[in-house]
Amino acid sequence: MRWYERLTLAGYAALIWLAQPLLRRKLARRGVREPGYQEAVGERFGHYAHEAPVTAGAVWIHAVSLGEARAAAVLIAALRAQEPGLRFLLTHGTATGRAEGQLLLKPGDLQAWLPWDTPGAARRFLAHFRPAIGVFVETEVWPILLAQCRVHGVPTVLANARMSEISARKAARLGWLSRPAFAGFAAVLAQTARDAERLGALGAREPRVCGSVKYDARPDAELLARGRAWARHAGRPVVLLASSREGEEQAFFEEVWQQIVVGTPFDSTRKMMRSPWCLVVPRHPQRFDAVAAVAAAQGFEVSRRSTWGADGPAGVSEGDGSRPVVLLGDSLGEMPLYYGLAAVALLGGSFGGTGGQNLIEAAACGCPLILGPSTYNFADAAVHAIAHGAAERVSNVHQGVRLALQWLEDPQALRERGDRGEASVQPHRGAALAQAQAILALKPSSGGSQFPTTLRGYVV
Repeated sequence: MRWYERLTLAGYAALIWLAQPLLRRKLARRGVREPGYQEAVGERFGHYAHEAPVTAGAVWIHAVSLGEARAAAVLIAALRAQEPGLRFLLTHGTATGRAEGQLLLKPGDLQAWLPWDTPGAARRFLAHFRPAIGVFVETEVWPILLAQCRVHGVPTVLANARMSEISARKAARLGWLSRPAFAGFAAVLAQTARDAERLGALGAREPRVCGSVKYDARPDAELLARGRAWARHAGRPVVLLASSREGEEQAFFEEVWQQIVVGTPFDSTRKMMRSPWCLVVPRHPQRFDAVAAVAAAQGFEVSRRSTWGADGPAGVSEGDGSRPVVLLGDSLGEMPLYYGLAAVALLGGSFGGTGGQNLIEAAACGCPLILGPSTYNFADAAVHAIAHGAAERVSNVHQGVRLALQWLEDPQALRERGDRGEASVQPHRGAALAQAQAILALKPSSGGSQFPTTLRGYVV
């Protein structure tokens, strides 16, 4: 490592070390709403309650949150198919990512929080787990941890890598820190050519375009079939706001109320029984109660997924017929069920400037999509879906609700849109195999043996 890189990292490390009390306070606050954040807090700082496990040679995969953990699931399956005896160490940064990662573990695998990015925590993490190779999924770059991996001979890969124009501009402003970090990856496996170009401009060495592993994800067939069966028995179409973010639900409820309640007065219980149902699935589980409260304040009766029986929403009571019902998807890991239930979906995250959620999953489930203006997280996938007639873009949630209700008037055209979505996914599959092979090509045959008893490295 060059002297100026060491000096830069030392300054960054000092700032991160000073911020540790703020991190502990943040974890304590989040732990009140999400108990998962109170679990094994010491691991965040490289302290482990148990003795060092026998993990030398494991493939370490970091999937920070829920979306990355789901992408990691596809990649891990491809790695196991190539080398069945592999053992994995999974690390995460959020409670939802850790919960999703727990589902991927098999005997011999381990899970931990990613350590806070200080020299001491990074060294203790590497000495404790002794991985053979590190794989960071999509966008995670931690300069000190990556520098320690280079010092101790642990090759690192940025897999399923994406870099939006907005993120690239932010990283470029911190080029003194980000360029050495990106240059330190042994391989960068980009989703698209534009991702590869931006990553290369940030210092990544010869990034390869491999496609997105999310195209290789197969929707849970049982959940999808159950959702479609519920849709047939519901007696009405369902409009879904999928993986919604804060602020999007309020606009959604307002426009639904305007169109269904104000625009078409409920002059009888029978008329209400013919109206569409609206289903909202918040992106973050800690917001389930808050979203239910927003719906109730608008005037809706709320029916939560956690209260449904075997017949799904078909058994929902309409009360006295004076209030329309909003369905709330208050569960995790059931998006195929919700996409199967829906006749059309508005993509959450695309209306509030946060770049959109995973629209590939919706297309694979055969659910027609309405996108907002912000889809930079899945820019190429959005263009592809629109070009194939599986999706359309609108300017805001209000336009999206009106378009969805318009689409419901032509069920045959809706089914054709869904079919085009399913078909559009097929040509892009194969990225998981390509990335798995690239990772295994870099994995040392005697992983873990390069670690000395006491790890060396600079100290802040």
